[in-house]
Amino acid sequence: MRPGINIMSFTVAIVGRPNVGKSTLFNRLLEQRRAIVDDISGVTRDRQYGIVDWNGKSFNIIDTGGFVPHSSDIFETEIRKQVRIAIDEADAIIFMVDAAIGITDLDASMAAVLRKSTKPVLLAVNKVDNNQRLLEGAEFYGIGFEQIFFISSMTGSGSGEVLDAITALITEDKLMAEKGEELPKFAIIGQPNVGKSSLLNALVGHERTIVSDIAGTTRDTIHTHYKLFQKEFILIDTAGIRKKSKEKDDLEFYSIIRAIRAMDEADVCLLVLDASKGITEQDVNIFSLATRKGKGIVVLVNKWDLIEEKATNTARDYEKTLKLKLAPFTDVPILFISAKEKTRIFKAIEIGLEVYDNKHRKVPTSQLNEVMLKAVEAYHAPVVRGHSVKIKYITQLPTQTPSFAFFSNFPDDIKTPYRNYLENQLRAKFKFTGVPVRIYFRKK
Repeated sequence: MRPGINIMSFTVAIVGRPNVGKSTLFNRLLEQRRAIVDDISGVTRDRQYGIVDWNGKSFNIIDTGGFVPHSSDIFETEIRKQVRIAIDEADAIIFMVDAAIGITDLDASMAAVLRKSTKPVLLAVNKVDNNQRLLEGAEFYGIGFEQIFFISSMTGSGSGEVLDAITALITEDKLMAEKGEELPKFAIIGQPNVGKSSLLNALVGHERTIVSDIAGTTRDTIHTHYKLFQKEFILIDTAGIRKKSKEKDDLEFYSIIRAIRAMDEADVCLLVLDASKGITEQDVNIFSLATRKGKGIVVLVNKWDLIEEKATNTARDYEKTLKLKLAPFTDVPILFISAKEKTRIFKAIEIGLEVYDNKHRKVPTSQLNEVMLKAVEAYHAPVVRGHSVKIKYITQLPTQTPSFAFFSNFPDDIKTPYRNYLENQLRAKFKFTGVPVRIYFRKK
């Protein structure tokens, strides 16, 4: 992956009737099997989302369930709602159809919905894996969309052209407009009912959001301008990112998109955990998503006041367990708080601002080379195929996430353990606590 030029929130939704290959394309774009793929109509029952990198740009991709209009089936009704939400929330739409079947009433119904949207629509005619299918797929020119692509999501044919068209929509003018000199933005993220809204209210000192024990009370993102105690920043309270369940809650789908957008918008994510529940698989997924997006991260273990009979080393042992689950990225601040009792919540902000500074740290090239070349001399990269791997020069790249290029005579032969050594040295010498660090090896 190249260092992306943007961390903007650009979201693409894949929509279409059931069984046209949406999940297969989703997996192809992500280069991993994230969605369930099956020949049974309507098998995609969970919303899927991920990040795609292409041509140095990144965007969110969402795979929706199959669209079946006017169906009395409750499941298809919910999918229809989700598709409409995706259309409302996405910046661009990939509308998938099947060349093997041709235009169906369902495709026409979907097209009618999409033509009313002002969002860019990319018509992807799938299962075009021979010349005969290409001829058959030509009928889709009459469905009313300018951008049409003949693809095979199974083999990957044509997917590059689709990605080119999407990244062309992410213009540098937009990126520069979004960068600007703005206040630090902190997104409060985590599963429902862990105390995110309570934390926001405790920080700002009044009931800005509804606080309830009902999971998912916060359905939208709420921006709060914080200006107290010589500190100024924006707090973004998000809807909880809940593990996907069998319930087809279209509001939850709306919440997931908004939470991902809030993550995109933020400089630092404050990941709130429930002390009584520990860290769950979904918490690790949220943490990984924030890391993947290059965000600064502070882990806040909330409701610590409810943990009874704390032994001397309870917090230390708890932190050790957390870091085992968060590995390999463990250079992350972990703070034990109580939003209800306002315990250490302002400390959380101080640490968040430190992480913000770490994320924006620029190391002078001369200092970087002086320090890191000594680290290279102290521990050389292993010899590969009889070649001595040498690193001659290091520079920091002009990216929003701290990224460094190491110039070497054999860049492709440097393995993960040595990459980890270099990252640990960068963290030890220049303080990048709470921030993902990217390392690239280039030919000298």
